[in-house]
Amino acid sequence: MASGYRSGVPDDWYVDPVRLGIPGIRPAIVDEDNPLAWQTDALCAQTDPEAFFPEKGGSTRDAKKICTSCEVRSECLEYALANDERFGIWGGLSERERRKLRRRAV
Repeated sequence: MASGYRSGVPDDWYVDPVRLGIPGIRPAIVDEDNPLAWQTDALCAQTDPEAFFPEKGGSTRDAKKICTSCEVRSECLEYALANDERFGIWGGLSERERRKLRRRAV
């Protein structure tokens, strides 16, 4: 091996999984500095994002099925309602379903 040889692996290759935020490993701590920290544990972040933003008239079934077992579903829905998200499946609800929920809450 040449004396100046350096592998492609950086010296700081190790990332602490707690800091990285791997789902199921990150402690359930509310991060006041990052109100979107819940997204780290969102199952949608580990799947095809197109399922959560279907074409008009497209099926929302696959996305909603994923949402049913997501541990941050309520945080996701709260975010969508608070930020008036108009597209996509958030917290297991479509934009139309979120509109109905808002109307009932008024």
